[in-house]
Amino acid sequence: MIQFSSNNGSALNGADTVASFQLENSSVRGRVTKLGDASIDSILKRHDYPAWAAQILGEALALAVMVAATVKVAGRIMVQAEGDGPIKLLVAEARTDGGVRGYVRLNDEKWAALVENHQEVAPSVPELIGEGVMGLVIVQDQEGTTPYQGVVSIEGNTLAECAQTYFNQSEQIPTRVRLAVKQVEEIGGTVRWRAGGMIIQQVASDKARGDTNDEWDTARAYFDTLSDEELTSESLPSADLLYRLFHEEGVRLELPSQLLDSCSCSAQRLTSVLAGMPKEEVIDMAKDEGEVVADCQFCGRIYHLPLGDILKYI
Repeated sequence: MIQFSSNNGSALNGADTVASFQLENSSVRGRVTKLGDASIDSILKRHDYPAWAAQILGEALALAVMVAATVKVAGRIMVQAEGDGPIKLLVAEARTDGGVRGYVRLNDEKWAALVENHQEVAPSVPELIGEGVMGLVIVQDQEGTTPYQGVVSIEGNTLAECAQTYFNQSEQIPTRVRLAVKQVEEIGGTVRWRAGGMIIQQVASDKARGDTNDEWDTARAYFDTLSDEELTSESLPSADLLYRLFHEEGVRLELPSQLLDSCSCSAQRLTSVLAGMPKEEVIDMAKDEGEVVADCQFCGRIYHLPLGDILKYI
């Protein structure tokens, strides 16, 4: 049985949505997302990364939007991974208004060696990122608030396994995570990116709920049957996927949020970042042109910022 918390349950039939859900009469809650043309496809096509780099970025974006779905205040969630491997830095950001963006920074020499060593076999996350850390950063829009950051070492062969380690260690919440990304080739050669993800978590036992371990074990058993194809399939909407997994328990779905490839960069924001750098370094960046040329790593937009405007804030 599927129940919707509003009369807009049909919105879950499309891609580019994220929604929270609760198993009926159970301590298990979760989030589910499907990403398509309006989000993951445009982001990955714009950057045109190698396939393995694009795939892990897509997984990170799916994870970020599911975490952002639980945030009650306006702001943004960033999933970050940094190490000494072929991928030096991965950043996936989801805002509470539904905007998503992301990028990766590659070590070209190490990436070439990775491709040569692996050929057609996809590398694990430790092979992609190397020795490093993974973290979640929560930044509220309200001025004066300190960003929250939780960091764990990279443990697990997949990003989903790394995320489970994060939740189990940093938040001490029993969690299961599944993430999937694929390319769909259509007639005529057009390739489209698709991604999906699902998270379930166990609500702690208390006097009212009693022991919740049996409920968790049952939900986890159903969850572990979830396939990558189900997560990324355009013909299997999120509501139908949840029914397929949990119909015996019953599921209550919250109103879904729409997702969109949208960058929050601006000249004012970049000026503020540059103003936090040493004055001599900023002047050197401007050289003889009297302006600093900066580009947004997320969307590629190029800004020409007058040096005088920056120096006013240093």
